[in-house]
Amino acid sequence: MSKPIIKIVNVTTKKEFEREMTDEEFAQYEADQAAEVTRKAEAEATKAAEEAAKQQAFNDAVSAAVAAALAAQQTPVEE
Repeated sequence: MSKPIIKIVNVTTKKEFEREMTDEEFAQYEADQAAEVTRKAEAEATKAAEEAAKQQAFNDAVSAAVAAALAAQQTPVEE
């Protein structure tokens, strides 16, 4: 695989030139790419955990409401 190309611009002279990344630059580039993949995966996992917690809280609330409704129906009416 060829290394990515860097475009360098001298703002004073407005001259531009392109070159291939050095080995050190390429190693940093790959490390940065891997870190970004990890960051995104962690963010997705966090979001999934939050959604699961919300769903569980909803399920618990529904279960409690159903249990209360059933308990109310089974309470004998005193005369």
